[in-house]
Amino acid sequence: MNQLTQSVERDGSSGFVFFRRGLAFLARPSVAVWAPIPLRLIVGYGFMEHGFAKLSRGPEAFAAILHMIGVPAPHLMAWLTILIELVGGFSVLLGAFVPLVSLPMAAVLFVAMLTVHLPYGFSSIKLLSATSGRAQFGPPGYELDLLYLACLAALVLGGSGPMAIDHYLRKK
Repeated sequence: MNQLTQSVERDGSSGFVFFRRGLAFLARPSVAVWAPIPLRLIVGYGFMEHGFAKLSRGPEAFAAILHMIGVPAPHLMAWLTILIELVGGFSVLLGAFVPLVSLPMAAVLFVAMLTVHLPYGFSSIKLLSATSGRAQFGPPGYELDLLYLACLAALVLGGSGPMAIDHYLRKK
């Protein structure tokens, strides 16, 4: 990339140089430190939303699904999954104890990926048809599970960023 920008600068293509310099502020540490915040927001909200969905349909309905796919102690595992999604999601949203809560959250993702999503392939969007002006989608693959895992890994390895409880605890 560095050779490319040097050759473009020599050629006098100022449009690319302007673009590169215009976005250079994003590479500054003062701006880059804010990168974990969107990850925390989407991962935390996403996990909490999944937990609330299971809770609103009734943990018994989720336990029946777990029983059907052969998960041992389905009622216990249903409640554990819901609690991990709600508490873990809220913790990530706040940036609190992220390395600790990421382990059970990753376990939930791996189990979901291996028991539910793996047979449907990688893509999470499978357009089956469009009827009555609405798209009909098939079962999701494991793509989103991997995205959530990558976000959790980034937060664990890179930190929760500013405006996080973990950030304030490290300062003390």
